[in-house]
Amino acid sequence: MSEVVEIEIVADQVPAYALPGDAGADLRSNETVTVGPGERAVIGTGVSFVMPEGVAAFVMPRSGLAAKHGITVLNAPGTVDSGYRGEVKVTLLNTDRDAAFEVRPGDRIAQVVFMRVARAAFTSVDALPESVRGAGGFGSTGFGAQSREPGTPGA
Repeated sequence: MSEVVEIEIVADQVPAYALPGDAGADLRSNETVTVGPGERAVIGTGVSFVMPEGVAAFVMPRSGLAAKHGITVLNAPGTVDSGYRGEVKVTLLNTDRDAAFEVRPGDRIAQVVFMRVARAAFTSVDALPESVRGAGGFGSTGFGAQSREPGTPGA
């Protein structure tokens, strides 16, 4: 069983886990909005909450909306810090090229995952220690690198 974190909430509709073992609790819209093809819209949820210090909430897309309608959360994951007290709003993006997407009150539009977070203590140094990966950026490990031996082309 996973850790339970107590969250104080003021909500039109309390977020809920659809199934046992789900990581994300569904956030529902509290307004009617049409998101046109290629457009984005900020949608209210009517949810505000207080989390303990050291816990953050992350607003993420729902896979069904993405697969069926091309709807995603634009800044996913959207980070909600423990000091924030306002309404959680979700910025949806319609990636469909042709069809508008209708959001109605009560529609499940995103999910929220609560996680413990660490704060960093930054130490300024002149150089960083070497690593196997090094300073390679995006794509530096190659496509399909998991199936290749280190040192082979594309690895």
